[in-house]
Amino acid sequence: MIVTNPGTKPSSVRIDQLDREQFNPDVITFPIIVHFGIRPAQYQKLWKSYVKLRHLLANSPKVKQTDKQKLAQREEALQKIRQKNTMRREVTVELSSQGFWKTGIRSDVCQHAMMLPVLTHHIRYHQCLMHLDKLIGYTFQDRCLLQLAMTHPSHHLNFGMNPDHARNSLSNCGIRQPKYGDRKVHHMHMRKKGINTLINIMSRLGQDDPTPSRINHNERLEFLGDAVVEFLTSVHLYYLFPSLEEGGLATYRTAIVQNQHLAMLAKKLELDRFMLYAHGPDLCRESDLRHAMANCFEALIGAVYLEGSLEEAKQLFGRLLFNDPDLREVWLNYPLHPLQLQEPNTDRQLIETSPVLQKLTEFEEAIGVIFTHVRLLARAFTLRTVGFNHLTLGHNQRMEFLGDSIMQLVATEYLFIHFPDHHEGHLTLLRSSLVNNRTQAKVAEELGMQEYAITNDKTKRPAALRTKTLADLLESFVAALYIDKDLEYVHTFMNVCFFPRLKEFILNQDWNDPKSQLQQCCLTLRTEGKEPDIPLYKTLQTVGPSHARTYTVAVYFKGERIGCGKGPSIQQAEMGAAMDALEKYNFPQMAHQKRFIERKYRQELKEMRWEREHQEKEPDETEDVKK
Repeated sequence: MIVTNPGTKPSSVRIDQLDREQFNPDVITFPIIVHFGIRPAQYQKLWKSYVKLRHLLANSPKVKQTDKQKLAQREEALQKIRQKNTMRREVTVELSSQGFWKTGIRSDVCQHAMMLPVLTHHIRYHQCLMHLDKLIGYTFQDRCLLQLAMTHPSHHLNFGMNPDHARNSLSNCGIRQPKYGDRKVHHMHMRKKGINTLINIMSRLGQDDPTPSRINHNERLEFLGDAVVEFLTSVHLYYLFPSLEEGGLATYRTAIVQNQHLAMLAKKLELDRFMLYAHGPDLCRESDLRHAMANCFEALIGAVYLEGSLEEAKQLFGRLLFNDPDLREVWLNYPLHPLQLQEPNTDRQLIETSPVLQKLTEFEEAIGVIFTHVRLLARAFTLRTVGFNHLTLGHNQRMEFLGDSIMQLVATEYLFIHFPDHHEGHLTLLRSSLVNNRTQAKVAEELGMQEYAITNDKTKRPAALRTKTLADLLESFVAALYIDKDLEYVHTFMNVCFFPRLKEFILNQDWNDPKSQLQQCCLTLRTEGKEPDIPLYKTLQTVGPSHARTYTVAVYFKGERIGCGKGPSIQQAEMGAAMDALEKYNFPQMAHQKRFIERKYRQELKEMRWEREHQEKEPDETEDVKK
């Protein structure tokens, strides 16, 4: 390692002059700063236990004096370690200048030299990716996107090798750069564990003008690719097996999209040769490596969809599924829907003779979409209780199967683009708040879908439909919209009816279901060194006939009943009990979340409350005018 005197600015000299340009031997010593990148293990262990105890006490409703003393003792022990000369991170030492050469080369040359193998690897790797382009049958214009799809989360966290070697060497050479020197800055966009990190990330609103994500591994692309693979599989199975019920379709889809099968498709593309991952204990087992390969394959499909198109992803998936060209041809060129085959151009001429279709034209006018094949809309609104008829050729459960996958894809793409700071788990939470029975049923009610539901009730009275039935109606409608129009119409529908609700979900912290939220709050109250207490649910009462039962469930925490709820199913009753517990029990975590959101979005919350009050006043004003 070449060292220069920091007190003087060295001049540039040629290599052949080095033997003549020695330091003046009269200058005996000069100071340099030695930096140790990582503190000793003893300090790190004590620091982690200190932070953990501090967090536990912060969430505890009543802090004991013994716990306060324990925290103070750990803080004092940390301070003693920091003051020890052997434990300090930066130490100034004096070295003799005798024997050193005055080269004019700055100390960061070591860092530049260490970056050379990194640069060489980068160039060689992108040459290899050109071969992957040929295997895929698609050439990426954005080469970084392809590299991102191939990058396992372990690669950047450990620099692709033993973390001590690379991190310490790059941290201690030359000018300290945030990417290598300061782990806090480096991991700012990589951290995803911990309740506080979760609240911080999930409180961020979507970006209208999104920026590229700073998360530099393939988990987000895998989240998108998973939705694309499920969508493609659902669509092709739906059209290829027109008489198969939704249970059979779901079974076939599971067989195709499971990780074991996707790993086989990844092996066909030799993705294990192109994946960037740390050669450590994480992926040393064959099962773990195959799981990583399946995720990498989904990330690749997501990247092709993102840069290319849905058609490119469809062609790639079809080529990998079937080696036989005839089978591939059948898979890729599926037939039309049976209702479309009966009337290839349009079936709107049947409206004149069908009261059911005549009623559905009112719904078309309300939403502003005229269906080419209006019987598809009738099929979407036909409940399971209705038998086979020649108008719709069946009920809406098959369409519900397809509509679910369509909504998952559209929601996934929107979240992927507009929430660049969110990891895969955070995006999944947001998606589950959008694409769930409660939200879907609410949208269906707002659109008045229950009034157009086709039932076997001869009285023709509007039926009071359950939440699940309303949600199925909406998913079936989305499938009919896709079959009759295209995916662009579904995008527009969800942009109007679903995505604006995200802001309200985030501001109200409704992205998590009550049971999960209660469990998180209970975990923050755990005692150090003991197993965490979790909420326990007990069914207290079951009343009513078998087809219309009402369940009463109570939830207990540390032996105390903290909430109670009722519902038509045990799951809904548990949700009610959890919601009751969150409202009644004094959880410090809940108070912290509310304060955090209030401070961050004071103006937005005021506007949202004003809009809600205004909407509540409107019906009352309308009734007064009528009177």
